[in-house]
This record gives sequence, structure tokens and C-alpha cells, in this order.
Amino acid sequence: MSQQTPVSRVAPQWEEWMRRWPTPADLAAAPTAEVLRAWGSLGYPRRALRLKECAEEIVDKHGGVVPCEVSELLALPGIGDYTARAVAAFAFAQAVPVVDTNVRRVYARAVLGRPLAKPQKAELEWIAALLPEEDAHIFSAGLMELGAVVCTATAPACGECPIADSCAWLAAGSPPPTAEELAGKKVQKFAGTDRQVRGKIMKVLREAPAPVPQSAIDVVWPDAPQRTRALYSLLEDGLAVQNEDGHFHLP
Repeated sequence: MSQQTPVSRVAPQWEEWMRRWPTPADLAAAPTAEVLRAWGSLGYPRRALRLKECAEEIVDKHGGVVPCEVSELLALPGIGDYTARAVAAFAFAQAVPVVDTNVRRVYARAVLGRPLAKPQKAELEWIAALLPEEDAHIFSAGLMELGAVVCTATAPACGECPIADSCAWLAAGSPPPTAEELAGKKVQKFAGTDRQVRGKIMKVLREAPAPVPQSAIDVVWPDAPQRTRALYSLLEDGLAVQNEDGHFHLP
């Protein structure tokens, strides 16, 4: 949930989610429509479908027990390299490197002495070389926390940093990012995008007690071609269904 959504928005819905479906078997047995309603407005609702599919496969192939090895986790629906490593490290204390934006920033500043414009192929090897023999998962969590709270992107609190004395970036005078590094940072807009339209349509479907006619969807967005494109992308993604009489509902 928190991969593409701020933790402050995720926390209350995660708590309710875990109250309803505390095990993979519980989630696997849940109706898809209820899973999408519980996901609510967190955004990127395909994540909810992948979570349910993942739970179903865990039940079918792993006896309802979440596997602990990165290779097994990667074989599950919707699980990418970062998620597989994060689960292996933080749920099962596996000594595997976990690299997110915060970890990348800390490493780039403290070790390389400069920001990284984009992810590097070698960064897993870099972080793996730093992992201690014991409690590697605690070390990884600490790196994430350091980057999120102290070594932030725009206003790093170097005076509070526990590794300031050995930070290459600080020793170099905290050089600003280069034009190339700044060019690598793109802020995705939301207003007016198909993603915003999809979200509005999904809100109608989540809140409707029964299938809705086309007219209920037409009122959510004035641009008809864009609205149609968004609606049919939801149908293609399996997030919406059109029944025989032309009405729309959650799967």
C-alpha cells in the first residue's frame, strides 16, 4: 500500500484491511468487489487486485504461508524485486539488500559524495557490501529511516546525522545537484490525467449499491473521449465489469 501512497493515508486503511483479512487465506476468500471497496481512494487500484491474486497463489501453492525466499516471492503475482526483498528482509530477517529512494540517497551522499540522478544497476551490490553479518534487516530499516527523517531530499538535518563525521557529501561541502541530476527528477502531475478520471469512475462504482448506467459515469468528467478511454481501461484491467444490459459494476 505504501509503495505509491503516503504512509499517513495508508495507515488507517491498512489497519482496517488487516482487521478484515489478517491472513492470506482470508484475503483469498474475499469477494473482489469488497477488496476494491476496502482499497478505497489509495490510488493505483490494480495493486488491490494483485494483492488478492497473490493471496490466492499463496493459499494454492504454499499452504497459506507466505514464502520467505526472494526467488519464491518473485514468483507471486504483482511482486517485484523491491517488494520481494523487503518482505524477505523485514518479515523473515533475511540478509538481503533493500534499496528504496531513501536508502539510495543516503548511500549516494555518504559514500559517493554526490546525488544519483537515477537508479544504478550496481546499487544492490553496493548496499549488500554494507550489510552486517547479524541483524542486517535492522541495518536496512535504519538506512530507510535515516533517509526519511534525517537525510531528506531538500532539507537534510546533517547536524543530527549519526554518520555525519564520515559523510563524503558533507565533507565535500554539500554540493548541490548538477543539472543532469535535477533533470532526472520528474514530478508526475495528476490533475486532468486519465488516472484522475479513472479514480472518479472507480469512486462511483465503489459507492454504488448496484450496477450503474452509463449516465452515472458520464457526469463525473466533461471530456467524453477521455472519459470513455478511462472507462475502457478499467474494463481491460479487470477493475470494472459491464453486464448484459450495459450497466457497470465492480468485478
